[in-house]
Amino acid sequence: MSLQSKIEEKLNQSLKNKDKKLYPTLRLILSAIKDAIIANRTKENKDITDQDITVLLKKMVKQRNESCEVYRQAGRTELLETEIKEIEVISSFLPKQLSEDETKKLCEAVIKKIGAVSIKDMGKVMSELKKTHGDVLDFSKVGSIIKIVLK
Repeated sequence: MSLQSKIEEKLNQSLKNKDKKLYPTLRLILSAIKDAIIANRTKENKDITDQDITVLLKKMVKQRNESCEVYRQAGRTELLETEIKEIEVISSFLPKQLSEDETKKLCEAVIKKIGAVSIKDMGKVMSELKKTHGDVLDFSKVGSIIKIVLK
């Protein structure tokens, strides 16, 4: 079953259960997916894959994290709580992210494998990590870890 189908099924369940905390966010997700499908129509590849949806969901989480920061600074707790709930719903469809320790071990292993010795090699390390573990790494953490290790 595709990721889009899982989201649609979850939306149908939440509508039947009248879960007002869940279905608005699911509708936002499906709307973003449909926008991506429409955008892909102009390209040669008309289908949207689960990987494309995962990238889209990560982007949505990142946008909400940025909004949370703004709401924290402005003292808008009610909006902050809404964003946090949306992040939880969206994240439930993403692959489980590695912990900070696991991320650090993975970064160190790739640095050794590539033979990176200075911060100038950071791009090569990031590229290798994106190829092999792009869906389970939080690259905001990865960047800071690589900077510390390559100092």
